Amino acid sequence: MERYPKSAELFAAAQRVLPGGVNSPVRAFKAVGGQPLFIERGEGAYLHDVDGHRFIDFVGSWGPMILGHASPAVIKAIVETAGKGTSFGAPSRLETELAEAINNAMPHLEMVRLVSSGTEAVMSALRLARAFTGRDKIIKFEGGYHGHSDGLLSKSGSGLATLGIPESPGVPASFAAETLTGVYNDLSSVETLFEQFPGQIAAVILEPVAANMGVIPPQPGFLEGLRQLTCERGALLVFDEVISGFRVAQGGAAARYGVTPDLTTLGKIIGGGLPVGAYGGRADIMRHVAPSGPVYQAGTLSGNPLAMAAGLATLAALAAPGVYQALEDKGRMLADGILTVTGKLGLPVTLNRVGSLMTLFFTGDEVTNYTSASRSDTGCFGVFHRALLDNGIYWPPSQFEAAFLSTAHSEADIIETIRVIGLALNKTEIAQPG
Repeated sequence: MERYPKSAELFAAAQRVLPGGVNSPVRAFKAVGGQPLFIERGEGAYLHDVDGHRFIDFVGSWGPMILGHASPAVIKAIVETAGKGTSFGAPSRLETELAEAINNAMPHLEMVRLVSSGTEAVMSALRLARAFTGRDKIIKFEGGYHGHSDGLLSKSGSGLATLGIPESPGVPASFAAETLTGVYNDLSSVETLFEQFPGQIAAVILEPVAANMGVIPPQPGFLEGLRQLTCERGALLVFDEVISGFRVAQGGAAARYGVTPDLTTLGKIIGGGLPVGAYGGRADIMRHVAPSGPVYQAGTLSGNPLAMAAGLATLAALAAPGVYQALEDKGRMLADGILTVTGKLGLPVTLNRVGSLMTLFFTGDEVTNYTSASRSDTGCFGVFHRALLDNGIYWPPSQFEAAFLSTAHSEADIIETIRVIGLALNKTEIAQPG
């Protein structure tokens, strides 16, 4: 950590009072063989650490900074709202306005309940699905991460895969037994589970664009097949769009792929970077949520005015003409540049991209599910990540996470990133893996 002495000092202090020195495991940089950098500030497409280095940022707070850091419109909305109070524990008009903005972009979310995190949104949506159907079991997909609630940590990707943790201790076996696991992009695996547990499955939940085992798009017919299968078997289809919502299209993955779920969970972007989440869907289902119905869920900070104001400013900016086409073009430019570099070097890598989301997998095999993603050479990825960091690129510190572009990234930023990626990939350790 010679380049980052202040970060090293702060990390040592943090480890004395925080488990592992962090408040979310992937931040610890364990998977890439280093120590985390402590960030001083963000501005546009850039992060500045406490040691005075500037980085082109492709983490974006794990997605919500789609407008870049410290977007003037978002900061203005937060400051003006904070001057009126930061939390009331009572209704405000901002909650209704954000729900209406979500509904305008995603009409299938006929009713919305605002919460404080993606984990809370998913947990609540599945409780609602169980109550609505009168069934207990849930199908998720191997490598799919839907927050850290007890029933969903079975065969999860993202943070658990990053740290090499197969399952989380502390989850009762009886909880885990209610979660069934299918294979992403394999419809037959889901059909088999429905046959094994007839009349017992309440819902199928998935990221319609997987982003927590690295970015993996749905193969043609997969989402459509899930929609048909759940309808036939009396189960609900739940899209976890905590990452893909307002990211891969204004209407999320449901709009991009033309498949309508029964329930959807959202997060990250709809709060402009502040703590937020939401779940919503068909009105006949959502009316079962208290106080309209018997399914209890509550939260003092749900609909927090600061998060609502930041979210409204963000969604208004994203509704401007041409925003998503520009993000698509930037994503394509970066991906094409990376593929040109890897092609010249003859490297066994695979790049998956959906819009402004992408993952470079250190495997030459096609990556369509968690099993194929897990074949990636994580040691090579660690070398790659450290080389990027030392040359001013802040890339996600895990092989199994997505890189995010923002509207603030310029063409010059992308060109510089491609140049640095070429330098990093040209290192002997990566160019001759294994």
